[in-house]
Amino acid sequence: MSEGQQKDTARSKMLNGSAWMTAGNITSRILGAIYIIPWVTWLGAYSDEANALYAQGYNIYSLFITISTAGIPSAISKLVAHYNGLNEYGVSQKLNRSALYMALASGVICGTVMMYIASWPIVYNGDTNLIPVLRSLAWAIFIIPLMAISRGIFQGYSMMAPSAISQFVEQLLRVIYMLGATYLIMKIQKGNWVSAVSQSTFAAFIGAIGACIVLFLAWLKYRGGMQGSGTIKQPVKEVSTTELILKIVYQSIPFIIIESGINLFQLVDQYSFKRMMPLVGHFTKYQIDVLYALFAFNANKLYMIIIALANALAVTAIPLLAMARAKNDHAGMRNQIENVLMLFYFVMIPAVLGLYAVAQQIYTVFYRYNHAGVIVLEFAAFMAIPLGLYTVAAAMMQGISENRRMMKYLGIGLVIKLLIQFPCIWLAQGLGPLLATGIAMMIINCLIIRSFNREFRLNFEQMALPTNQILAYSLVMLVVTKGIMLLLGLFISPYGRYTAFITLIIGVFVGAGVYGYLALHFRLADKLLGTKAQGLRQIFHIS
Repeated sequence: MSEGQQKDTARSKMLNGSAWMTAGNITSRILGAIYIIPWVTWLGAYSDEANALYAQGYNIYSLFITISTAGIPSAISKLVAHYNGLNEYGVSQKLNRSALYMALASGVICGTVMMYIASWPIVYNGDTNLIPVLRSLAWAIFIIPLMAISRGIFQGYSMMAPSAISQFVEQLLRVIYMLGATYLIMKIQKGNWVSAVSQSTFAAFIGAIGACIVLFLAWLKYRGGMQGSGTIKQPVKEVSTTELILKIVYQSIPFIIIESGINLFQLVDQYSFKRMMPLVGHFTKYQIDVLYALFAFNANKLYMIIIALANALAVTAIPLLAMARAKNDHAGMRNQIENVLMLFYFVMIPAVLGLYAVAQQIYTVFYRYNHAGVIVLEFAAFMAIPLGLYTVAAAMMQGISENRRMMKYLGIGLVIKLLIQFPCIWLAQGLGPLLATGIAMMIINCLIIRSFNREFRLNFEQMALPTNQILAYSLVMLVVTKGIMLLLGLFISPYGRYTAFITLIIGVFVGAGVYGYLALHFRLADKLLGTKAQGLRQIFHIS
């Protein structure tokens, strides 16, 4: 197969896998953001405190998810792809069984630990309201490892549909339960807002059950193909269960640390922001809680929708790179890295500038108009680029087995974050934690890209033209969309939730239309989407 054909095949696999994972990630993220509108309304005057409490609980919960799954989903995805690349499908099957046993044990241990330490003062950090929230989240930890590792198995076979569908079902059931419980407690029973938050977080357990059911049904459907992929006869290779478990553990430890990167940065914010803010000004506890909620929950919920695009690329990249590594396909690895980087730029740059352009409208729709909240969201939108690039670049480092180097880079970034956290808070107050995270993440990303270039000699000259086109078309889209928003604001109030929703929909269609037209008309999309771009031109009648 020629290098051009290899590039087309690699691009096709990346696009197909990313399409499924993007659909799953985006729809689940949108559901995870839309629920905020009624949730905040029903909580009323307690909404900011509830948001802060919810964010604190989920930061600790996310860390426990990473620990309980022990990086095994990504490690399994990589190892399955590795053995399948060597046509050793029997080993892959044994590997899958070993991983599921580990998942069951991990869930029981970590769920019990989280339930127990919820009442420790060092964990709830002076806010006893956090205790019932953490205990409600602990129930989900019991089964999430099984769910996550099942997804990793499917991804190792480059079967992204079951993972994507299970993500959607998980989020749908979670949102239905949390909204139903919140309405019952706050509007019918006139109950306590802490109870409403606790039930909202317990919804993670309900969603996880639904996802497990979807994955089990998918396994029943596809198990025949997974046992002997294709027509290649499986060679017999004796690998002991102990050896496989040790391989899983060895591969998973770096994944624990690396995949916890963003969450570790958020925990630094959670445990430092409230202590540092009184040192830079006179703030009440309520004011600090509100400021924390603005960047850690309100803005986070919205810009994480964009980062979900990067997550889709990351999940797809790991098994594809692992297969190329197993075959020692140097050119294949370079092509995959270049494909991922260009797709990242193609999607993330316009998404970030688009979010900035409609920040006031989208914030008003979800939380009601708040000038400070809009400013935080506008600033946070640009932080999605370094955070998203970290997600993608770190996954690629793991896909090519550069785990140790990636952990070193993450360590450097965390040290920088800790060193500049207070100066950034002193300089920018509520924007300080985001600024410190953005700077540290950009340094990590520079180190990763430099590492790729040293090993694979990336074709930056070939990447320069499409990258400049992406930036230029995105800036045109930003100017047009922002202009439309300002013009509509003269006739339609941008401060009401319903009027903001109308202008938001118009802004999204205008922005997507401008960027899509420019990318298709000037053939930028052809370089990234291949023959699919011509089909899109025919659908939209673009010359």
